[in-house]
Amino acid sequence: MQVLDRTTRPGPVTHRNPPLLPRLQERFEQKFMAHWESQWGGKPILHGSNPGPNSIRLDGNDYLGIAGHPDIVRAQIASLQHNNESVIQSGVFLLDAHPCRTLEASLAAWVGKEDGFVCQSGYSANVGLLQAIADEQTPVYLDSLAHTSLWEGARAARAPAHAFRHNDPEHLSRMIERHGPGVVVVDSVYSTTGALCPLVRMVEVVEQHGCTILVDESHSLGTHGPQGAGLCAELGLTDRVHFITASLAKAFAGRAGFFTIPAAMRYYVLHNSYPNIFSSCLLPHEIAGLAATLEVVRGCNAERVRLHANTRRLRASLSSMGYPIHQGSQQIIALETGTEPATMVLRDQLEAHQLFGAIFCAPATSRNRAMVRLTLNAGLTEAEMERIEQTARTLLPVLKPWDWPIARRARTEQV
Repeated sequence: MQVLDRTTRPGPVTHRNPPLLPRLQERFEQKFMAHWESQWGGKPILHGSNPGPNSIRLDGNDYLGIAGHPDIVRAQIASLQHNNESVIQSGVFLLDAHPCRTLEASLAAWVGKEDGFVCQSGYSANVGLLQAIADEQTPVYLDSLAHTSLWEGARAARAPAHAFRHNDPEHLSRMIERHGPGVVVVDSVYSTTGALCPLVRMVEVVEQHGCTILVDESHSLGTHGPQGAGLCAELGLTDRVHFITASLAKAFAGRAGFFTIPAAMRYYVLHNSYPNIFSSCLLPHEIAGLAATLEVVRGCNAERVRLHANTRRLRASLSSMGYPIHQGSQQIIALETGTEPATMVLRDQLEAHQLFGAIFCAPATSRNRAMVRLTLNAGLTEAEMERIEQTARTLLPVLKPWDWPIARRARTEQV
């Protein structure tokens, strides 16, 4: 029997490590290992079984099904074969003639803004932008379900951060009256529940109080709006929103992030956004692939129609069966069982039917709000949609979703 070396992460012992700081050892033992053993049964909560060739994968973010698109692959290959003169350096050193600047200008024009930055990830985009536009005297108001990277951006700016109730613009208004004008931060589509932000009303509150608003469009860029330009564009709010950010690892199926800026602020942000200063730029083939992806995404109108049709159909089916998915409306569907052990059971039951979602738990969610997240895509076939619905129906007597805490809370709120 293998002995767990508690100075390392759980797993087979291969080497010995020097002693850790006592405080770190205590945290590891009392917080992580105790949870690992009591809640997770001695195995990682995020890792279930391996998908097989007949599995349905609802654990990714390629909403439009464009990964491996031939135009994208050709652009990447051409760059790898012919780009021999590139210099790998911090993004702050890239001149206007660099292909990355062309990509930044194209993305900004697509969403209706003057300029922008491409960086290593959506996480870097949010941290870097908030670090540049907030400070110790600038309150930052964040929706309680805003992505962790946005909270970390406020922390990096050393700004006073104030949470307001999820999708509650009136509560936001009262918070601003109490603490003063600042930066309001929302997601267009929330990454855990698929809830749509009431963006029109949010913008009205921002304008009423003289604030600035940042909208994270990670889960709506490519899937919403004309040619996929996002929810701000769909609602005609682009000129009233100050900053748009996005991960390009969702509908773009790549590895990068993006945020917009007024053209006059380019060099200010360049000198104040640490992720841009202290990280290397994207590689040439990544830039070429993203540039090709932009054109592919713009032309994916049929895929956007299928994605939204799949979303409407599956949400209606699950709701009619009694699954409590009322907290969202978009292509992300949260099956919120509540406790982590219950969520692992749900995951295992789904995977036994070759249906794969992704477990989300603390710190990605609040404690006791764990869930299996299903992300739909445009490539799901009729047969796959039927299998998903049949699996959900088969598991009803086992899962009893009407007894999940979120279902009981909803019934209480209706009384």
